[in-house]
Order: sequence, then structure tokens, then C-alpha cells
Amino acid sequence: MVLNYAVLLAWFIAFWFAHAWMRKLHGRWFHISDERFDSIHYGCMAIYKVGILLFNVVPYVALRILGGHIS
Repeated sequence: MVLNYAVLLAWFIAFWFAHAWMRKLHGRWFHISDERFDSIHYGCMAIYKVGILLFNVVPYVALRILGGHIS
């Protein structure tokens, strides 16, 4: 879980500080507006974050709850 959040944080930091460079790089392949570029990245970050919660945090909490009842 920590590694997944580290990836998310690195993505956000790269997006924040290297926005113009990323936009220029992706602009070579895709012709989209700046607003669309930003919304795609923020949307993908949100989906990734939900995935972290769904596949890491929820199972961990469930196992902790079940572990407490079984012992």
C-alpha cells in the first residue's frame, strides 16, 4: 500500500512540477486541449486512488476485523 501511494505521490509531483514538459510530450501524440489533459490526469489519479483503497485498504481492514474475531 505504501508503494502504491508513493507512485501516486510521484505522479502528482511530476504532474505539478513538470506539467509543461508532460503536456508538450503528450501533445506530440495526442491533440487535446490543456483542460482535457488536466482532467484526464486528475481522473486517472482518482481512479488509481480508488483502486488502492479497494484492493489494499479494504482487504486489510477486513482481515484485521476477522482476525480479531477468530483469535
